[in-house]
Amino acid sequence: MVDKSEKKFILVDGSSYLYRAFYALPHLKNTKGEHTGAIYGVSNMISKLLREYDPAYLCVVFDARGKNFRHKISSDYKANRSPMPEELSQQVEPILNFIKSLGINVLQVKGVEADDVIATLSIINSKKYEKIIISSGDKDLAQLVNKKVTLINSMDGKILD
Repeated sequence: MVDKSEKKFILVDGSSYLYRAFYALPHLKNTKGEHTGAIYGVSNMISKLLREYDPAYLCVVFDARGKNFRHKISSDYKANRSPMPEELSQQVEPILNFIKSLGINVLQVKGVEADDVIATLSIINSKKYEKIIISSGDKDLAQLVNKKVTLINSMDGKILD
């Protein structure tokens, strides 16, 4: 059961949402033939979070384009990762616009991955808010969980607290 009286700050791993929505749903298209599956999936996941948790504050964090500081540390960092599929790439801007149209802040920090931004915001803001909720499928973020920080798996809804 969710305590809606608690002052909550939700940090959404937008990059995780993007990929999960893209790969979990069929390749939907609109009447113009444009891909819309990830747009549909992300909008549903954000709407569900808002309904279920009624946060005081919410921020959606995405990876910024280009390399980040980890690439400077190791040239092999994510060397085997495939580039973003074109069908997904075409949906990024509409997703960002949708989130912004809801009055939700979208954050992309050049040279820093979304999970590092989420970790920083979680640590800084845990002093200000009663509860920090991180919504992501990235298990690396589990190391942030404490009395004030909860991790919700965006795919299966499992909660780690």
